[in-house]
Amino acid sequence: MKFIVGVAIGVAYAVLVTFALEQSSRGWQAGNADLGFWWAVIGVLLGIAGLGAVIGSWLHTRPSGD
Repeated sequence: MKFIVGVAIGVAYAVLVTFALEQSSRGWQAGNADLGFWWAVIGVLLGIAGLGAVIGSWLHTRPSGD
């Protein structure tokens, strides 16, 4: 159950990453380099957090080899 919750959180972060990178693309296309850059930074940081949630839940829900 903990693994499913961790993956669900990772998927939620993936949705947020999609929105952030979409905003970044819109900012670059509108000629606002600062908005494009900072939304890209936010998207990357959210992506790292999402990967951390998925990998962390995978590592911490494995059966121990004791």
